[in-house]
Amino acid sequence: MSVDISQFHQVYFEESFEGLDAMESGLLALSSGEPDMETINVIFRAAHSIKGGAGTFGFRDISDFTHVMETLLDEMRSGKRLVTPAAVDLLLRSTDQLGGLLTAARDKVEPDAEAIAEALTELQAMLNEAQPDAPAPAVPTTPAAAPVGWRIRFAPQAHLFMTGNDPARLLRELTALGSCAINCDLSQLPEAGAEFDPEACYFAWDIELTASVEESAVREVFEWVDGDAEILIQSVMPSAAALAAASAAQAEAEQLAEDRRQSDRRAGDRRAGDRRQNDRREGTAGASSSSSIRVDIGKVDALINMIGQLVITQSMLLDLGQEITPDKTIKLREGLAQLERNTRDLQESIMNIRMMPISFSFNRFPRLVRDLSSKLGKEVQLKLAGEETEVDKTVLEKIGDPLVHLVRNALDHGLETPEVREACGKSPVGTLSLNAYHEGGSVVIDISDDGAGLNRERILAKARERGIIDAHVHPTDSQVYDCIFAPGFSTAAVVSDVSGRGVGMDVVRRNIRDLGGTVDVHSTAGQGATFRIRLPLTLAILDGQLVRVGANVYIISLVSIIESLQVESANVQTVSGSTELYSLRSEYIPVLRLYDLFDVQPDSTELSEGLLVVVEAMGKKVALLVDELLAQQQVVVKSLQTNFRNVDGISGATILGTGSVAMILDVNGLVRLSRERYADLPLVPNSFRMAQQETIQ
Repeated sequence: MSVDISQFHQVYFEESFEGLDAMESGLLALSSGEPDMETINVIFRAAHSIKGGAGTFGFRDISDFTHVMETLLDEMRSGKRLVTPAAVDLLLRSTDQLGGLLTAARDKVEPDAEAIAEALTELQAMLNEAQPDAPAPAVPTTPAAAPVGWRIRFAPQAHLFMTGNDPARLLRELTALGSCAINCDLSQLPEAGAEFDPEACYFAWDIELTASVEESAVREVFEWVDGDAEILIQSVMPSAAALAAASAAQAEAEQLAEDRRQSDRRAGDRRAGDRRQNDRREGTAGASSSSSIRVDIGKVDALINMIGQLVITQSMLLDLGQEITPDKTIKLREGLAQLERNTRDLQESIMNIRMMPISFSFNRFPRLVRDLSSKLGKEVQLKLAGEETEVDKTVLEKIGDPLVHLVRNALDHGLETPEVREACGKSPVGTLSLNAYHEGGSVVIDISDDGAGLNRERILAKARERGIIDAHVHPTDSQVYDCIFAPGFSTAAVVSDVSGRGVGMDVVRRNIRDLGGTVDVHSTAGQGATFRIRLPLTLAILDGQLVRVGANVYIISLVSIIESLQVESANVQTVSGSTELYSLRSEYIPVLRLYDLFDVQPDSTELSEGLLVVVEAMGKKVALLVDELLAQQQVVVKSLQTNFRNVDGISGATILGTGSVAMILDVNGLVRLSRERYADLPLVPNSFRMAQQETIQ
């Protein structure tokens, strides 16, 4: 019975794409600084791991392509070839093609054969170029007593087939080094009639290899089965007569040296040395030394759902504890308190499984900035900070595209060309910064540049032309900059493949809002602009404030709540006969009546008999009118889109301890919903003041 090694393909592809990231990062480091031998080794080992796995699983096109790249890298690390910008650029392009081959093999589709062939031609052409500046290896004056062959004992353990390894592949790889005489040892094979395990390996091999190669090249053939087999390698040394004959052939030394160099090139993929086993486990030398484990996201989601049920159970018990007889109340509440602490600790531990460093998103930008800045004729320095800041895996996956849009816009619109920057008294090299950090219960990502900043007048003119802002209105900077997120909005004079079609910024805001986040813009003319994205740490569980409106219970995220207060009638003003503003410490805040938005019956329609919950929405403050504040508790977020459909003003639902369903409010969605109903709803403090003054007058 043969072992189906396709079950290991997914792990191979995951490791290979991690290797590609390491190769790209290393090549970018080489292109921006002095050649570093350890960096070249990291790139080489990543390519070697990809090639080795491809050979094991039968992906011949990947193995052949990587072999040519590996040969070029091996010449660099051995000193035979200089590390030039042209070579680094070619290897970067080849890395892209290797990624295409891996993707095609993973998705079981045909790769771009023309692009692959073109890349191979370029690699071969570079390999065939003369290297006059590279030091040539010295020709020995006397022949060394090198081995002329190797005796190898290869005795796999019984479970070898279960690891996905095929001894036949290893033996074929060994024959590529030289002439082999192979004898199969059948002594461990069970006798006829004895119990036989079809998945066990009972064979061993004794091999005589005739080839003048290094021991490391022989050991590398068996590196994938190291630990799963007994491997003994002994050298076969030449006789005294052979050494004497070699000393008499001194005139042929130069030719022999050339033959040896050609042999080394053919074996260029077999020189990882004593560090091979460690590199295979670590992936790259730059990998983190901390222990890690791969967990299928389906299993993690199932585990999180289990934790959610535990949280719900705890809430139910807590609710039950309010009605138990007095003599048992104290003990029950003590037990419930302990359960609550344990639940929270367990929940935090489980949630950490989903948390990943934002470097997984940031790592794509060095290459993007390098290629795009070169295309635009700009010099840009990329600065990354807070790369270890952790966010939920779902958030990390969905924030990638918005970040790409913002970075591309900063390169195209924000940063100037070197000539323009020098004329403005700036350094010719622009700076683009990405910084991530935790603030409260949110993750904040700043995308900043030191370019020209947003052109307020051009944006305002375009907004008025399109009817987004009325001609007689004098908007604030925040209102003007908010126009760039309108669908189809663009101030670019020329449409290019980088920007100018008005597609992107509206998608950025929509994707960020779908994650429960916000994006704000800050700009200073001539100094640059900053886009600040604020996202929740996780989308699975949130800390919420329960509020009641009539017979309905709603939940507001504690992160968005600023304060709650009793209404004082003297502080309420009405603008245009409909919009209500509440004066709070010289700031005018619009009031949203939840009962009106959701069409429910409240306890009272009088503001003075209700409570206001002041929250932050779209970077501004709004006050939500509720009948009563209830408890604060953690809630498990259930998607409405998955179980029902999207509802304006509602981000999800949860099950309370009573077993009833409560809606989780989307504060930004409530503002958008109220804007649709009340077109005159102001959202900028200055507008509040102007409206208040007009009302008083």
